[in-house]
Amino acid sequence: MAMTGTAPWRSPLRAPPPTPSRGYNSRPRGLVPAQCRPWPRPSLSSAAVACPRSEEMARLERGSLVVGGRELLERAPPSVALRRPAVVASPGDAAFLGATAPAPSSRHVFSLGTLASGWKWLSLFRFKIWWMIPTVGEDAAGVPAETQMLLLESRSEAGAALYALMLPVLDGGFRASLQGSPENELQFCFESGDPEVQTLEAVDAVFINSGDSPFKLMKESIKMLSKIKGTFSHIEDKEIPANLDWFGWCTWDAFYKSVNPVGIEEGLKSLCEGGAPPRFLIIDDGWQETVNGFKEVDEAFIEQTVFAERLIDLTENDKFRGETCKNLGDHVKKIKEHYGVKYVYIWHALHGYWGGVLTTPDAMKKYNPQLVYPVQSPDVQNVMETLGKGFGGRVALTQKYQQALEESITRNFKGNNLICCMSHNTDSIFSSLKSAVARASEDFMPREPTMQTLHIATVAFNSLLLGEIFIPDWDMFHSKHESAEFHGAARALSGGGVYVSDKPGMHDFSVLKKLVLPDGLILRAKHAGRPTRDCLFNDPVMDGKSLLKIWNLNKFSGVIGVFNCQGAGNWIYPVKENAHVPTTVCITGDLSPSDVELLEEIAGDDWNGETAVFAFNSCSLSRLQKHQTMEVSLSTMTCEIYTIALIKVFGGFVQFAPLGLVNMYNSGGALENVTSTGDCSEITIQIQCRGPGRFGAYSATRPEICSVDEHEVEFKHTDDGFLAFDLSHGSSQDNLRNIEILYRAS
Repeated sequence: MAMTGTAPWRSPLRAPPPTPSRGYNSRPRGLVPAQCRPWPRPSLSSAAVACPRSEEMARLERGSLVVGGRELLERAPPSVALRRPAVVASPGDAAFLGATAPAPSSRHVFSLGTLASGWKWLSLFRFKIWWMIPTVGEDAAGVPAETQMLLLESRSEAGAALYALMLPVLDGGFRASLQGSPENELQFCFESGDPEVQTLEAVDAVFINSGDSPFKLMKESIKMLSKIKGTFSHIEDKEIPANLDWFGWCTWDAFYKSVNPVGIEEGLKSLCEGGAPPRFLIIDDGWQETVNGFKEVDEAFIEQTVFAERLIDLTENDKFRGETCKNLGDHVKKIKEHYGVKYVYIWHALHGYWGGVLTTPDAMKKYNPQLVYPVQSPDVQNVMETLGKGFGGRVALTQKYQQALEESITRNFKGNNLICCMSHNTDSIFSSLKSAVARASEDFMPREPTMQTLHIATVAFNSLLLGEIFIPDWDMFHSKHESAEFHGAARALSGGGVYVSDKPGMHDFSVLKKLVLPDGLILRAKHAGRPTRDCLFNDPVMDGKSLLKIWNLNKFSGVIGVFNCQGAGNWIYPVKENAHVPTTVCITGDLSPSDVELLEEIAGDDWNGETAVFAFNSCSLSRLQKHQTMEVSLSTMTCEIYTIALIKVFGGFVQFAPLGLVNMYNSGGALENVTSTGDCSEITIQIQCRGPGRFGAYSATRPEICSVDEHEVEFKHTDDGFLAFDLSHGSSQDNLRNIEILYRAS
């Protein structure tokens, strides 16, 4: 989606986006002129609640910052201070770093000292005004400007890992970001975005915490921050939109701005007829009434004037008014009735359109629009953050917009149906109290072959941070594309929505049917898909040796996707003078059931660590203990998905692990319930599984009878323990099959 301006949002069709009131012209409470403290603040020397043993606590002494018993920063200037949060009794190392300047300003750059030896880091930083990407390194000088998350790892001589997290956050009306300096210092930039909103002090600017699990550390830290700051919520505290469990279609690549009612119906019809019915639809850019101030520009340059296009009315344009449909609402009603669409989203820029709104039309005058001009700081910017001058600063303005947007969604729609897009600045991230879905990366670019591997790596790494606050949206893809299998497999692991932007009639249903059941349901995993622990500090795109492994959980199994992203593209930061020439690289790595974090969440007390590992593409089955490894070899732009099923003993004599629908990328996502009845002489394993499809399981012994919905079925059982049989189309609305597998002791 060629979104190159104001951060847009997608929401179901019913009401226009909220417009800020004129109250913005009066200075918000707490934001006052220079030389004055802009909000009630604790002093830098303040201490807080009682915490664990002193050796576990973060401490800053004589310029040395120690976390988890290891030095993280050295030679910190005297102006830097550490403060423990008083709002929440925080465990372990949780604290804030701040600093004091000699004079008030709306923008400060503070040094935190140099990075101690023995640490390597992962940075999520903004490389464009709307998007983050990852990078890794070891020295502080390499930390990019606009770093919004810095995760670090240090290993002891015995190999024990300690992870440290540094999150630059919102502090009153100011926003912090991390960066390195040529002098090898780690710095944080602290700015309000309004010359009139100044301060001497950054008190709670950089949150720090440490632990022995990077994923647990991220979750606990974001939960803690949400309670301390009160400006955003953890994803577990938000309402999750129901459309995420259904397959979707987006109109952008199918039509771009030429989207129209006839084309929409053609696309829905072709997908339904092929057996992958979209249950949610995104009507993308092209439905609104806009005007371009550069209409006379030569056609070759008209696309470059998109920032001059402005919204002139809140109603649909004339493509959606006429013989085909009376209006957009009429069209939505029609496609819901005819094609079974449950949810319709529309694209809308938060400021109206890329260039905002035209102030002169009567339709706009009632909103009291004003013409304002962006003011950039030296860092990369999101459009919203450039408009803070005179409105109390970037943080205050973003929070007003975000609050108004979320209140509008709550008031006008059911189910918290909103997708935040192009919103990777922390002004937005840490102001999202209710928004539950956000795009995880730059757009899928079908005509850019070197961008495909970058996309997969970016969404996985960005989900480390975004996945604790939102359900990450890994964007659309094309089912009929050279990278379709690569993207489709990744979407199956994402834990988010699955949707395509195929042109009508241009589909590969062999790909889609590995993602979508005939009723339109997808098999969505429990969490945000994220890189495995051993991948966090590697470059899976350009180091020439590392595979990317992405893990997730289902109700009864884990899943790992392994992707070879090497050789096909270059990170676009820093910019290279010479174009990348794709090459094919075969890489060998290893995989272990222990790569799936949180297996204990689903294992129960009766699991002894045995797993059945099913490889989707090769259709091979292996038996591994939790910490055993197996070798994986992949060439560039290929992948494999492994279902990690937990082997348990039923009735004292049956070793069994359900895999799910083995014809689907995320096989285990089809399993809804697993129970058993019987005794030591006869046991029946009862499974609820979505269908139709090919059901598979690991079974150490051959069963006596397999039945589906009380009908005995033929089954196949091989020497490696692979048990399989078909689940036909059922009569129930939810397509749940009731499976019974009978065993008798010999």
